[in-house]
Amino acid sequence: MTGKNCRCTLESDFGQMPRRGKRTASGMHRVDFITTERGDDLIVSFAIAAGDFPGDVLSLTLLRTPKYEFILDPDERGVSVSWEEDEDGNELLLGVERSGDVVKLKTTTRQFLLDVSHVEDDDLRRMRKVFHKMNFDGAVQLTGL
Repeated sequence: MTGKNCRCTLESDFGQMPRRGKRTASGMHRVDFITTERGDDLIVSFAIAAGDFPGDVLSLTLLRTPKYEFILDPDERGVSVSWEEDEDGNELLLGVERSGDVVKLKTTTRQFLLDVSHVEDDDLRRMRKVFHKMNFDGAVQLTGL
């Protein structure tokens, strides 16, 4: 449709449907791989399967920057949680529990159940090391790591 009375746009009316992370039969998100960083930023990022094709993933990213954390208000300090499907920027990590091939992340607003059975052992070891480094102040309850 064209003309000055047209309210529709291709982007808003025919845009992509939101992607949801693919879940296993038990309701867990399947993690294809994990990336980590250990510099000024401490990052653990889970690539959550979002479709049937390799590489079709959503990111669940945990970030902490101890070097600059002192400038934040005390209630904003800690490990921030960013889920690609949300725009809430005020979510913090409270706990991480690993039991076998399951990682449970508890945040200030919800929890994520992650199936890490497809993740390589080296990636899991690096994840564990970064979580311990992120938790220098004991703000996150770590279990099974």
